[in-house]
Amino acid sequence: MPQRITGQTQLVGIIATPIRHSKSPMMHNTAFEALGLDYAYLAFDVRPEELTEAVRGLKALGVRGFNVSMPYKRAIIPLLDEISPISRMCESVNTVLVENGKLYGTITDGVGYLRSLREEGYPIKGKKLTVLGCGGASAAICMQAALDGAAEITIFNRPGPSFARAEAYAANINANTPCKAAAYPLEDALLRREIGESDLLCNATSVGMGALEGQSLITDPTLLRPELVCSDVIYAPRETAFLALANSVGCPTVNGLGMVLYQGAESFRIWTGQEMPVDVVRSVLD
Repeated sequence: MPQRITGQTQLVGIIATPIRHSKSPMMHNTAFEALGLDYAYLAFDVRPEELTEAVRGLKALGVRGFNVSMPYKRAIIPLLDEISPISRMCESVNTVLVENGKLYGTITDGVGYLRSLREEGYPIKGKKLTVLGCGGASAAICMQAALDGAAEITIFNRPGPSFARAEAYAANINANTPCKAAAYPLEDALLRREIGESDLLCNATSVGMGALEGQSLITDPTLLRPELVCSDVIYAPRETAFLALANSVGCPTVNGLGMVLYQGAESFRIWTGQEMPVDVVRSVLD
């Protein structure tokens, strides 16, 4: 049996809580093995009161970098030396590089989502995107789409305290990019108008997975049309109720598996300087 860990092995990993369900160790360790890279990826379940100590410990141990998942994507920012422009816009970090004693943070979720669309033949440049939800995934997708040349972005969210976030995302995009953005409360008349003018529609909420499996924010098939590209950030189940409805209308659909794969591939590139063998990793995810 070949030796997997050596005295030169570089450590990367992920910090979150809970985290034992994460697919990231499988993805990255498969990629390291495929390329013969002397790296190892571990998952660390870190309690909130231990976050500062854990980050300092990882730095002291000389790790190459680490991913950050919920609930620490925002909380980690004050512990870093520098963050990327996209992370400043999103106020969120999911990837940290440790170099020359400094911690550099960025977010790769939007890169992963847009690459998943691009690989399917649906580039964002010059297009109008409508996004459902205003959580962390929505922020990363909207900000990255704006930076990558989307012409217009509309964000929908249910009325309530969280709606202010959607308005803040739109204001941020309008202030920092040429893209035109707007936020609206989730109601049928506005949805029909905006979706009717859009090239792409994305569900960036958790509606459709876990306890919400079988549910969809879009229930009226007449809101959709065959040329509208419909995507979901959810990858389990592979076909959400939203995507099933879109498929019934004849819309091209993209589930969240590609986003997971390509956001990981971007983190992999940041740490190793090499491209992740995505076909190998995809076969493991499948």
